Amino acid sequence: MSNLKAILALEDGTVFEGNSIGASGKTNGEIVFNTSMTGYQEILTDPSYASQMVTLTYPHIGNTGINLEDIESEKIWCSGLIVRSNSSLASSWRSADSLSSYLRANNVLGVSDIDTRKLTRLIRTKGAQSAAILVSDNPNKDEAIEEARKFEGLAGMDLAQKVTTSKTYNWDKGTWREPNRKSKLKVVAIDFGIKHNILRILANRGFDLTVVPAKTTADEILDLKPHGVFLSNGPGDPEPCDYAIQTIQQLTSKEVPLFGICLGHQLLALSLGGKTSKMKFGHHGANHPVQDLETMKVSVTSQNHGFTVEEDSLPKELRVTHKSLFDGTVQGIEHNALPVFSFQGHPEASPGPHDLKELFQKFEDNMKKNA
Repeated sequence: MSNLKAILALEDGTVFEGNSIGASGKTNGEIVFNTSMTGYQEILTDPSYASQMVTLTYPHIGNTGINLEDIESEKIWCSGLIVRSNSSLASSWRSADSLSSYLRANNVLGVSDIDTRKLTRLIRTKGAQSAAILVSDNPNKDEAIEEARKFEGLAGMDLAQKVTTSKTYNWDKGTWREPNRKSKLKVVAIDFGIKHNILRILANRGFDLTVVPAKTTADEILDLKPHGVFLSNGPGDPEPCDYAIQTIQQLTSKEVPLFGICLGHQLLALSLGGKTSKMKFGHHGANHPVQDLETMKVSVTSQNHGFTVEEDSLPKELRVTHKSLFDGTVQGIEHNALPVFSFQGHPEASPGPHDLKELFQKFEDNMKKNA
C-alpha cells in the first residue's frame, strides 16, 4: 500500500483529502459517480470514460482483484478513480493482480478513504464538475483547485477520435459463455470507443465482423459490402463529430441497416435531424430501469453517458421506443420506414443479464430482410 497522500479538488473549491491507491502526480477531468456494486475493471477500461474521473458509490472496492478476462479495451481510459475503501485483500479464483498494483502499472491516479456519499450528493446537487487529483508526499490544496479549473468540460469535446482504433481489423473472438453461431451476414462496426464485449457478442451471433476507425467514410464502408453497420459507444460530446454524422446520413440514404448504442445512438439521432444536450450528471451504473414503450417490458440496463437525445427535437420519421424510468429521458429510437434503430445504454454489459438480447436479434432480422 502507498503512503502517499492524495487530494481531490472540485472546480467549486471543495477539497477532499485521502490516501493514494495508484500512481503519483496529477490529473484532471470531469467527475461523475457510478452506482455499480461491481465491475470496476470494466469501468476503468471502458473508452466511454475518457477524460472522466469516476467515484464509485459502493463503499468496498478491489475485493475481487484484477483478472485478464474483464478488460474492455487495450488500456485504462478513466482519468482517475475515487473510492471509499480499497480492499487490501482480493478473493477470486480469477484474480491475477490487485487494484492498486493495476492502477500504478497503468500510471492512473486513485484516491481512497474519502466520504464518497458526500461527494456523490455534491455531484447530484451541482452537476458533473471539473475536478483534479494530486498525489505526492504533501499535495497542495490550492494547486489542486487550480488544476481542476483548467479542465474546460466535455461539452464541445470530440473524444471519439482520441479513443478509436488507428486501423481496420477483423474480430472473431466470441464469449466463453456460448458457442459461436453460424451466419453469412457481414457487419461493419464503427469504433467510436468500442468495448471488447460488444465485439464478442456480435461474434457470437456468427457475423463476419470488421471494425473500422471513427473517421471511415461511407464509401469506404460500402466498399466492404456490409449487410449492416453497428455504431458503437464512445466518450465526449456527439455534436462535434460531424464526420460521423455525415457518414451515418449517407449510409441511411442507402437504406443500410444500422444499430447504434450510447454515442452511436446520439450520433444517429443527430444525423436524422434530432438534437442532443448535456445532462446534469448523466447516467452511470448497472441498475438503470428502462421501459420498452411497445411491450411495456422493463429491463435492467447498464448506462454510461453524459449527453442525451432531446425528445422534442426528433423528426416525425423517428419514434421513441424506450425511456428511462429514472428521469424519462429517451433511451431508444427507431425509424418508421428504414431498418435503422438505436439504444442509449450498453446492451452488451448484461446486468439483467439477458434482458436486451432482442436488440441484437432485431439487428440480425433487419439485415436478413435487406440482404
